[in-house]
Amino acid sequence: MQEQYRTVAAAGVYETEINRSRFICALAPAATEEEAQSFVAGIRREHPTATHNCYAYVIGADAAVQKASDDGEPGGTAGAPMLQMLIRRDVRYAVAVVTRYYGGVKLGAGGLIRAYGGVVGEALDAVGTVTRRRFRLAVVTVDHQRAGRLENDLRATGRTVRSVHYGERVAIEIGLPDADVDTFRRWLADTTAGSAALELGGEAYGDA
Repeated sequence: MQEQYRTVAAAGVYETEINRSRFICALAPAATEEEAQSFVAGIRREHPTATHNCYAYVIGADAAVQKASDDGEPGGTAGAPMLQMLIRRDVRYAVAVVTRYYGGVKLGAGGLIRAYGGVVGEALDAVGTVTRRRFRLAVVTVDHQRAGRLENDLRATGRTVRSVHYGERVAIEIGLPDADVDTFRRWLADTTAGSAALELGGEAYGDA
């Protein structure tokens, strides 16, 4: 599995003009291929008179799903460079749609490739990305007497506390990098005098 990837921080739009053609890049996070396609359809409804609405999206931390469309531009001059820019920037779970309003000046194949790839790169810079890192979900179970201090210690040492549940004992769900599990186990035993239990769960991605 990928140790980390980037994704779009939030939906956003970036616009530029190249040789009198308007290029509008809309970016959005997309958890599934269906979400990506729905976003593309929404942009097409928003710009029904545009010359082209080209798109590219990458779904999966390992980029398992990749799709691109030239939407009438010469083959390989729009969708492919857009997709390459997303991949090159390690952007996943994201969709990009570049809307072009033709301005009367032909760009040629090389110019189109630079324009479509470039506007996606500029849009990523303008809209912003966030890094997600792979971690192991884990639950620390401790008595009520130690729970408050342990939670504070976890946060103070930079651990990601995801949730806290109060029952007979207190269950604190955290996220741990795989490489830190053994070190954390020792730290927990020292901090709680061996009174806390650690149960490892599955893997997930979270904000770095």
